[in-house]
Amino acid sequence: RISLEVFHALADGAGSLTLLRTLLAVYLRELGHDIPNTDGVLDIDEPPPREEQEDAYFRYAKSRVRKGMGDRRAYQGNGTPEPFYTLNVTMGLVPLDKLRETAHGYGASVTEYLAAVLIEAILAKQRREGRRRELPVALAVPINLRPHFPSKTLRNFILTVRPSIDPELGDYTFPEIVAQVHHHMRLHISRQEMQAVITRNVMLQKNRLLQIVPAPLKNLAMAVSYKIAGCRPYSTTFTNPGAFQVPAVMEPHIQRMEVILGQSYTPRANCASLSFGNTMEITFAGTVKESEVERDFFRHLVREGIHVKVISNREE
Repeated sequence: RISLEVFHALADGAGSLTLLRTLLAVYLRELGHDIPNTDGVLDIDEPPPREEQEDAYFRYAKSRVRKGMGDRRAYQGNGTPEPFYTLNVTMGLVPLDKLRETAHGYGASVTEYLAAVLIEAILAKQRREGRRRELPVALAVPINLRPHFPSKTLRNFILTVRPSIDPELGDYTFPEIVAQVHHHMRLHISRQEMQAVITRNVMLQKNRLLQIVPAPLKNLAMAVSYKIAGCRPYSTTFTNPGAFQVPAVMEPHIQRMEVILGQSYTPRANCASLSFGNTMEITFAGTVKESEVERDFFRHLVREGIHVKVISNREE
């Protein structure tokens, strides 16, 4: 059996998983297994189709309205930074069927339910800090655009939605948090609104003045601006690329799937999840010493009757 660890370096989960699926198929063939080019496994002996290299953002930047994502400041939830090159990783393995049953009990999808649990954990962290004025807790949740804008591109093709809770409006029960996340996701994941955001982003790339600026200067400006304000609108990232599907003959060779988001510019933990078979793997990874958000997150799942097996590289 092979235990796979996926370092989710690319923002687009769909493209990353296609690459990983194909790489794994090639590896198993080298071991003597007959793996077909089906179920998302690419044929490496064929030249890549042009549509796989398409910049789908440019193709669909046709909205008459250019919509921004909004930049209201959110609670950052930063903690004590670890030494350089230290990445704390905590994984929770949960049964997917029980997780799905619990989420459906709240009228939500698995992604919406897990996002609500994460928001609740970050709200609790902020409350413990005793801030005089509490800030909204918001998540950056990447959305695969391919189901809404047909494209076979293997390049990044995502946008993010930002479900949030503002504690200044009052206390929220957990079912109210789930409902807020559910309705926010359903309201803002619309073809028209996402196309307006795509158009705005592409128009920035087509700006003639920006095009004549040397690339090193643009890269430096982008890095500095992201470090200063890029994380401002959200508290952390949560991504759930969904189920990792492979040809049936590959399944016996995979023990489980793991997904780890790269570290942030700031000392906080990002969250990612991925399912294979009946196991959902949920990972917190970051450069922060404290682990209170992870503890509250998994404790909530346990209180809901969901069994969690925790694996971590932390010493304590």
